[in-house]
Amino acid sequence: MFVDEVTVHLRAGDGGAGIVAFERVRGRPRGKPLGGSGGAGGDIVVVADAEVSTLLDYQRRPHRRAESGTHGKGDLQHGRRGADLVLSVPPGTVLRDPAGTMIADLAMPGQRVALLRGGRGGKGNMALAGPKHIAPAFAEQGEYGPQSDFTFELKVVADAAIIGFPNAGKSTLIARVSAARPKIADYPFTTLEPNLGVVEVDDRRFVLADIPGLIEGAAEGKGLGLRFLRHAERARALVVLLDPSPLQEESCLRQLGILRSELARYDPALAVREEIVAVSKADLPEAEAARGSLATVGVEAHLISALTGEGLDRVLHAIADAVARVERVIPAAEGYLLHRPAPPGFEIHHDGERWVVEGRIAERAVALDDLTKPEAAGFVARRLARAGVDDALRRAGAKPGDEVRIGEVVFEFSEESDEQ
Repeated sequence: MFVDEVTVHLRAGDGGAGIVAFERVRGRPRGKPLGGSGGAGGDIVVVADAEVSTLLDYQRRPHRRAESGTHGKGDLQHGRRGADLVLSVPPGTVLRDPAGTMIADLAMPGQRVALLRGGRGGKGNMALAGPKHIAPAFAEQGEYGPQSDFTFELKVVADAAIIGFPNAGKSTLIARVSAARPKIADYPFTTLEPNLGVVEVDDRRFVLADIPGLIEGAAEGKGLGLRFLRHAERARALVVLLDPSPLQEESCLRQLGILRSELARYDPALAVREEIVAVSKADLPEAEAARGSLATVGVEAHLISALTGEGLDRVLHAIADAVARVERVIPAAEGYLLHRPAPPGFEIHHDGERWVVEGRIAERAVALDDLTKPEAAGFVARRLARAGVDDALRRAGAKPGDEVRIGEVVFEFSEESDEQ
């Protein structure tokens, strides 16, 4: 089953917690701190893999999570980092965040992007030791891994795409000229998914895509048009296949006008894409008449028959020539990665009851295993002051005695907090 768009829920791994441990030495109640730090959580990485052709697996299992880091241990044994979760997608997959912003366009095999970074591991008491805390009896908790929904959208990568009305003979043509074996039957919308085939012409080779049938209004989504049109975006050349049979309500000239209009409305760049026009079913008497009517408006059309093979060699050479012309002008797509700016260290707002500080810097500052210990509370106070949280609260209007929440921790704001 071919799936070309899915929404997945991804979560990076949690960081492991640091630990409090000491080396027992006579005359020193605590001894030397030897608590190890926790390992970082695994990242979520997406990579374009030429061996993958559909997003079906993500439709079946849309929830994915990277491995968490392990906790630290005594004797300076640090936790192991969680393994990254590497998600393979077909080349040509576009990744979007919940707001619809394109994060990456993985056009070529091997391209990759880290969508989510794992949570940081918490420091053990050895890493937290310093001049003011020679033997700290506290350690950091690990950070939770961030989570978010993302949309994976596949746009087929092909050198040339066959565009036409339903039942124009696109599937029959690609089956005749390549090893592709699409489903073929005598009813409209036989093809509900793109088919790819590799075509060899003398010593040249190109990838040909059979795009499901388009109808008038496709650019507005009629007949699943938006799903189908996206697969024409990456093609270097378009093969417009026209159907001259009496069963087709529109004339070939009218079909050509509708198809060109829908392509231009969907993406203006498609209106100037290299184009080869062909009239299928050459064995029908209406085919020659259709080619003549196209010639009156300056359109040179190839007359072909996928059943008898008539005109196929000539049209395949024309497609190969068109692809080669575009390759000389436009290099292969290199993909796209959005360089997202780092989020602000913290933000402050008032929820009506208390001041709320949000952001990793502030949350890291209070992420200790036991804040009831006076030395731990003083350590956190100095951290918040160094990070600028105290000054920011004052500028926002916080007064001594106001409640402040950072993550799950609620405390009373004090002007002397930075002196503790």
